Amino acid sequence: MDHSLISIISIILLVLGVLGTFLPVLPGLVLSLGGLLIYKYGTDSDMPMIYIWAFIFLTLASVVLNYVIPAKTNKKYGGTNWGSIGSVIGTIVGIFIPIPLGFLVGMFAGVFIGELLHDSKDINKALRSTKGAFIGFIYGTGFSLVVGLAMLMVVVLDMFNVI
Repeated sequence: MDHSLISIISIILLVLGVLGTFLPVLPGLVLSLGGLLIYKYGTDSDMPMIYIWAFIFLTLASVVLNYVIPAKTNKKYGGTNWGSIGSVIGTIVGIFIPIPLGFLVGMFAGVFIGELLHDSKDINKALRSTKGAFIGFIYGTGFSLVVGLAMLMVVVLDMFNVI
């Protein structure tokens, strides 16, 4: 297969991966890592293997952190397991609601409703838990976004023989 076509496919996968860091319908860093590997092994790239291993590690770390960070920030802001369960259910429901960023709205609504189901008298606690979930989402998404952009940058720089 032509190296130019492989490079284009790699860039497309890397860009889709970056988009997938905040859109739940795309597998995010897995796409980016796929684009990186296709570029490395499908072209005559001299990219050092340290980049491949580093991005594999960062992708695995991101997968773990995307579950740990929101749970920790939710707990830090007074949330319970009810809010965590509500977050998962709300995210899934939100994906199917035809509004922009429905998954995000669903996640926050799920946390809030879950916390109210746990203790219907403490609205402030439900709001704090929702705030914690939001902060956790921003941290996890930010980390994944930075890793995805770094993969894209490394491939583009390698294409121009900068690295």
